[in-house]
Amino acid sequence: MPPNNIIKQLPPHLSFTTHHILRIHTLLHTKHTKHLKHATYQIHKTFHTHLSKNSKPRMFFKAGRAILRWWHGVLNLERHSPPSWYRDRFREELQECREAKTPLEKLSETSDVFFAISRAKHDGFPVGVLPPFRLAHCPVYAYMFAKYTSRWAFYRAVAMLCGAPRSHNIREVVNPTKDRKLDEVARRHQIDPERFVRVAGRVRRVWPLFP
Repeated sequence: MPPNNIIKQLPPHLSFTTHHILRIHTLLHTKHTKHLKHATYQIHKTFHTHLSKNSKPRMFFKAGRAILRWWHGVLNLERHSPPSWYRDRFREELQECREAKTPLEKLSETSDVFFAISRAKHDGFPVGVLPPFRLAHCPVYAYMFAKYTSRWAFYRAVAMLCGAPRSHNIREVVNPTKDRKLDEVARRHQIDPERFVRVAGRVRRVWPLFP
């Protein structure tokens, strides 16, 4: 699925960030990392302009929460047990966020922390307070939506190419750049691991995956 189609799955409320998310993806693949800070700033600026035209910003922030609930409903990820799984994931992501050094690493790891909190809350096992939809958080939320939607669609596409009979039931967002993770996903869904990893490796060359 092309980058435009992935991001267009998001509701109209997020349409004003689409151009800049795609811009970030292009920069990642062309290695123009020096422009990433400018691209993420543009998301912040565009968001600010959108709010300035909105006479009811509080309603907009409420819409942001509704979008988040809608999005997790679309991903429909498997719930885990025991609840400590969510706490462990949150601690891991928080530690990685603290260790991040470059602007891109910080943006990516922060989006992982936001995701860990929002997923835990959605599944009914809250692990922390979800950061509000403020201007400073806009690039993080935008990156999070793009990153995890891309991963979710990636696994479905690979499963379909492998001829899996129920590819539409694949609901995974683990890091697909690691062959070990791909093997685990294949075994969870009774797909030939060797073929799955091989096909995924080919798809990764063209798929809009975010680090």
